[in-house]
Amino acid sequence: MAACARLCGVGQSRRCRRRQRKNQRDPDTDPELDLDEEEERIVGTMQTEGSARCTADTAASSGPGKAAISIPGAATAAGSSVNGLGFEPPNTTKPTRNTLLDLPPEILVEIFSSLPGTALPNLALVCKKFRQILNTETIWRRRCMAEFGMCEDLRKMEVVGLSSKDLYVKRINPRVKSGRFMKLLPDYEHMDYRDVYTHLLHPNRHILGLWQPDIGPYGGLLNVVVDGFFIIGWMFLPPHDPQVDDVMRRRPLFRIHMWETSKATVECMYGHKGPHKGDIQIVKKDEFSTKCNQTDHHRMSGGRQEEFRTWLEEEWGRTLEDIFNEHMQELILMKFIYTSQYDNCLTYRRIYLPPYLPGDLLRPGLFKGTYGSHGLEIVMLSFHGRRAKGTKLTGDPNVPAGQLTLEIDLSRPIQLPEIEKQRSMEELSRLVLEVHEQVQRERNPAQIGSTEPEPGAEGQEGGGREENQNGLGAAPATPTATEGAEASASPLPAPQPFVLPLGVMARNEVYPRTCKICFYGTGLIAGHGFTSPEQTPGIFILFDDNRFGFIWLELKSFSLYSRITDTLQYAEAPTLEAFEEMLKSMQSWTS
Repeated sequence: MAACARLCGVGQSRRCRRRQRKNQRDPDTDPELDLDEEEERIVGTMQTEGSARCTADTAASSGPGKAAISIPGAATAAGSSVNGLGFEPPNTTKPTRNTLLDLPPEILVEIFSSLPGTALPNLALVCKKFRQILNTETIWRRRCMAEFGMCEDLRKMEVVGLSSKDLYVKRINPRVKSGRFMKLLPDYEHMDYRDVYTHLLHPNRHILGLWQPDIGPYGGLLNVVVDGFFIIGWMFLPPHDPQVDDVMRRRPLFRIHMWETSKATVECMYGHKGPHKGDIQIVKKDEFSTKCNQTDHHRMSGGRQEEFRTWLEEEWGRTLEDIFNEHMQELILMKFIYTSQYDNCLTYRRIYLPPYLPGDLLRPGLFKGTYGSHGLEIVMLSFHGRRAKGTKLTGDPNVPAGQLTLEIDLSRPIQLPEIEKQRSMEELSRLVLEVHEQVQRERNPAQIGSTEPEPGAEGQEGGGREENQNGLGAAPATPTATEGAEASASPLPAPQPFVLPLGVMARNEVYPRTCKICFYGTGLIAGHGFTSPEQTPGIFILFDDNRFGFIWLELKSFSLYSRITDTLQYAEAPTLEAFEEMLKSMQSWTS
């Protein structure tokens, strides 16, 4: 024992004392652990458990999807001593980490391509590797396609034999054969998608969509879209009167493109001398303005007379000598003089396409319709429970753009008589006026001795009585929008023959000879300058999913409407409330 003490230098060790007690223990008695042994066992157990908890906490702190940092042998070393002094040796093993930096570049390209383009510049600040990967064209091309609908690679088209410049000239005007646009277009061979996104698409994202120009009572329809490496403002014009079924015409008003790698250029496209300098300014939310800086490009060498003849041919497809109606000549000349004042500066307000609900009578949208001497005009058809509304996007001096030209009561169908009786204007007027008088009595109950207003009085949507096939019936409760949708979604009757009554004027004699259903409605008429506006009764005729008509009883006139089938981009309303608010604003613009 003395030798053991001399070797240790600190007296007897615990293991020496344990061997001595074990040799002296009585074998007949039950073995018991003394206090030193129990203390040694408890300390060893606590060290082992503490090491296990540390490993578990490290794994948990790494978060979901992250690899826990594990140190091999940590638990074993915690419960034992190499040199008997109770401490563990240092661990020289390096922990294993999995980060984005360890992923292959092609995987990082896929990840970065799915992020918003606005987040990529900050991502490039993380490290040199990320910055290099973000120079990949694939990432920015995908962001241009996903966020702005850029679906064409003009450089690829050049490979197959069609240059981007030739393609653009064909888009602007297929009849152009000269090279006046060619010299004004930049070289796209050295253009990259990162510059296009950063300096062209993202800064001008607020002007993409559907707009109505403020041109007094005439209005208009503008669609600003991404077209290749351009942002182009296309003005949509109705076909020449009275060809209501023809396709819409398009005219570019302005364009924005990359003239230099770090700057976008705005050019005015109005006139006949090619693109020239222009400017765009955001006035406020959902409103912007354009300005031409070289209005001399709008003038023609032959003076105002040549400009008028050219405008008349483009606008109406005819010459002034071909128009024999004197009143129509005055209206045309008035429109030319008025619209010419806006050739250098225009303000645009955002509009939306009407949303579609499953219970709507037909798919809402934009239609072109005949309006007598005023020619063809663009109308937006939307559904509001048991009401359908037609709002003018283009107008005239009598009823300007933005006004409610038609309002249809979908709870009051009208059953047309036999084909022979349809030719009688008196018979048709009798059917419509019966319903009209009933509506007036319901809106003015004092005329029939009632002292309290009934549900659905004037100013409330969806009021009135449920109609049978002849327009008469009992009064239901005020319908909700859902009930109106269910009523509109009921199966339509079989198509029936249709013919216009004798004496009714129609700009287009080519109209469908069968219809699905008819409803009572009102149309807005007014004097010149929108004086004395009045809602007059009429009949709404649904021909098919893309055409409908309206007979104006007081005017003895028929308007035919045909759906606009052009694809209008970035035009969907974000919410139903936003569309309703837009309709209210449109009427205030021209009132």
